[in-house]
Amino acid sequence: MRPAAADTDRIGGAGGGESKPAASDAESADSERTAVFRAVKPASAGTGSGGAKSAGVRLPKGPSPAAPSKPADDEPADSERTAVFRAVKPETGEGAGNGSGEPEGQAADSERTAVFRVPKVDALKPDGGQKQKPKPPAARPVSEPAPGPASTSPSAPADEAADSERTAVFRAPKPEALRPDAPKPDAPKASTFVPLRADGGAPKAPVPSTPPAPSAPGSAATTTERLDHSDRSERTTQQPLPPKPPLDMLADLTNNPPPPPSPLRTAVRRVKIYAPLVVLLAVILAVVQLVRPLPEPKLVMTAKSSYTFEGAMPQLPWPTEGQAYMAAAGLGTLGQSGEQKPVPIASVTKSMTAYIILRDHPIKKGEQGAMIDVDKTAETEGKKNNSTDNESTLDTVKEGDKISEYDAIAALMIPSANNIARLLARWDSGSQEAFVKKMNDTAKELGMTNTTYTDPSGLDATTVSTAEDQVKLGLKLVEIETLLDITKKPNWVDPSGKSWRNWNGLTGPSGALGIKTGTTTKAGGNLLFAAQKKIGNTNQLIVGAVLGQHKPSIIDTVLAASKQLMTATQKALDGAVVVKKGQVVGYVDDGLGGRTPVVATADVQAIGWASLTVDVKLADGGGKMPQTAKAGTEVGLLTVGEGASQVKVPVALQSDLASPGIGSKLTRIG
Repeated sequence: MRPAAADTDRIGGAGGGESKPAASDAESADSERTAVFRAVKPASAGTGSGGAKSAGVRLPKGPSPAAPSKPADDEPADSERTAVFRAVKPETGEGAGNGSGEPEGQAADSERTAVFRVPKVDALKPDGGQKQKPKPPAARPVSEPAPGPASTSPSAPADEAADSERTAVFRAPKPEALRPDAPKPDAPKASTFVPLRADGGAPKAPVPSTPPAPSAPGSAATTTERLDHSDRSERTTQQPLPPKPPLDMLADLTNNPPPPPSPLRTAVRRVKIYAPLVVLLAVILAVVQLVRPLPEPKLVMTAKSSYTFEGAMPQLPWPTEGQAYMAAAGLGTLGQSGEQKPVPIASVTKSMTAYIILRDHPIKKGEQGAMIDVDKTAETEGKKNNSTDNESTLDTVKEGDKISEYDAIAALMIPSANNIARLLARWDSGSQEAFVKKMNDTAKELGMTNTTYTDPSGLDATTVSTAEDQVKLGLKLVEIETLLDITKKPNWVDPSGKSWRNWNGLTGPSGALGIKTGTTTKAGGNLLFAAQKKIGNTNQLIVGAVLGQHKPSIIDTVLAASKQLMTATQKALDGAVVVKKGQVVGYVDDGLGGRTPVVATADVQAIGWASLTVDVKLADGGGKMPQTAKAGTEVGLLTVGEGASQVKVPVALQSDLASPGIGSKLTRIG
């Protein structure tokens, strides 16, 4: 049985004087245990004269080298103990301390830490923990006296200090300490922890360990010194981290405290987060803008869109009977006379027949067009004559012959052949009735609301119209160059070689261009005519119609009335320069803000009469506008008026037309 002094962890009463031997092997192995929460060790109830411990919280302090003999004033060695909650360790009693002071074992407790300190289990056993295997001897600076039953020993405080290193929440004895035959652990190499920075400022330099003073061989002090030296070699000084937030702890380690929050720092942080996203979106948007197709360039006019001639409206010599109407191609109406009511128009009807044939079967300039077979009906109807049957015909055609489309139109418009009018109707539509329907449909398309056709020749008195409706048709006819080339001829020679007189006597030097006469007893004299006047580089066309002239001779009466009206209109026409050569009339808009000016390549002359207002327009000429072009490139037309007499002047680029730049592509919205 071990001596009673081996009860190393027994907690005594206030007046106990029991001495404690050197720390056991389990206590020595427990010397490296550390904890975060250090319990507060209070002073004993009563202290001896040699060294009473002061009550209160002990401040941490680094380890100091052990000395062979340490009096009670070695208490500062405990200053390295670090704790948040220090457990109260009861002393052995009022007389626990001896007069010689606290032994070196108390200083060995300076590195020991604990969390919620509880008494060792073996201290509560009745046998005083004698079953524990004694600790291997270690060198101690102060020799401990032999154990005695009732004597006070200075080793008690040392054993008490050795107990302070035990760390546990609910401490249980180590199993190895209970084994009598447990091998003695090899002493590990001593290590020293150096904190980066102590709370008081710069980090402390490690304190070198001082070997214990030699003692007499074989003495108890030698054994105590050896144990104490072994304990010290296994102890590790540790500075626990302060109970601070993680960011503050990191700042302490890096010596770079976190800056306080501020609106500027918050804004900078947000910029760092969102700036990459904004840059990525900007790059994507830039790529999309650069690869998008460019808009089509447009021609925009900056010149005035109209021009008004000075003076009062001219007064024309209108006929005293019937009805009349006068207009200029592309300019408008000069006036009218009589009531515009439907009346028979006789052979003027053939103007609609010619218009439909040339519209649906156009003839190129200098060509004869399609070849038409002459049938038996055309030959038979050609035998009729004007004196007995009140018909004009072409009597030189025979069944089986072929007549060109050009000659058929000439026979229709100059000698006014009724049989050829019916032949063209059958050739185009298969029957006269089908062709008459086409005539009426075309009249509606042209806005001839007071016109009704019942036959292709006009022999029937039921074919009626007005002067205004016939002028509407005439403005379409003057746009067909092949037709005017025929109607302006004074005479025509048929395929057989026979010459035929043009009933429109206004053709010739007067500038008349035809178009068609029509006379019958019931209808009177009727004429749809066209003329031209050259002004500058433009041939201005005029169209007029005179209907219902019954004074004999009716053909001469209608020709005279038409000539007076035609001549007065030609005199009323005049020209005026509205745009000069080189004048900027507009620009090319590339669709992205770029504008390249365009100029007129020649003087633009408007044609009209006093008080007339004409339209001025800028068009692209029907071609596709280029994205890039050199200065002087024609890109459009400046036009005045409408129809066949429209004045047209090309416009060209004043400077180079360049493709839009990168900046314009990136900043476009539409």
